[in-house]
Amino acid sequence: MDRLLEMQTFCTVVDESSFVAASEAMGMSKAAVSRYVGELESRLGVRLLHRTTRRLSLTAEGEVFYVRCRELLAGVEEAEAELTSRSGVAKGVLRINAPVSFGIRHLAPLWGQFHSEYPNVELNIDLSDRIVDIVEEGFDLAIRIASLRNSTLVSRRLTTTRLVVCASPEYLSAHGTPEHPGDLIHHKIIAYSNLATGNDWHFDGPDGPLSTRIRPWMHANNGETCCAAAVAGQGVIHQPSFLVQDDLDAGRLVELMPDYRSDELGVYAVYPTRKFVTPKVRALVDFLVSAFPDVV
Repeated sequence: MDRLLEMQTFCTVVDESSFVAASEAMGMSKAAVSRYVGELESRLGVRLLHRTTRRLSLTAEGEVFYVRCRELLAGVEEAEAELTSRSGVAKGVLRINAPVSFGIRHLAPLWGQFHSEYPNVELNIDLSDRIVDIVEEGFDLAIRIASLRNSTLVSRRLTTTRLVVCASPEYLSAHGTPEHPGDLIHHKIIAYSNLATGNDWHFDGPDGPLSTRIRPWMHANNGETCCAAAVAGQGVIHQPSFLVQDDLDAGRLVELMPDYRSDELGVYAVYPTRKFVTPKVRALVDFLVSAFPDVV
């Protein structure tokens, strides 16, 4: 039996958390997927997966083998890319990770156009606000919204967004309008729990940089949740312009303390440092660079 196909099947089962989903992803029957994984376990003499009626999970041996399989499969893909990169043909499965709200609002409308230009590329898109390890988890590319300083990854800036402090008119009518970052200590704060600076909000004001520590009544790991709570009059938020601009334009939110500018963040496409970048990754990065304005 094809050892490479065994490893591909095993990794797909793990990635999809299901034999049925893996069979759909690979275009083969569930029985064939089960057979490949079963033959792999028999040949190795170890159990790789715990199987129950509700879920699959890796055994200790399975966790080690999964990482090694991902490394080997990536090496095979890189070897193929070295040969095919000269032709510039973008093809194959492209695994992409992106933040949830940015992925829905700004990336989802672009995928149809990308498919029209590169019909031989199959997109596998994972939306998550956690920072994934793109090498360990087998992603070809990730979108990061951050101030990238030290990274072992290659990155290209797609656009820029800025953090905006805002609240609803109803909230401000009931609680007053902060004029200085220090005033935020007296306000109800809705905080984004994945913010790199935690509960310290940084500003650049008329007298230079300053920061203030906020005391949130609510944390959420999704920006849309923070924005919805703010629009409902529940407090002050510190969110990127790509999330709040529509609400600002419509008057549902009001920007606060405009003399105190918050951080600007880059929106980056990041991918592993490799000598040979696959044509599909290069095609997507170039496409995204051209698709975005300077600021969102």
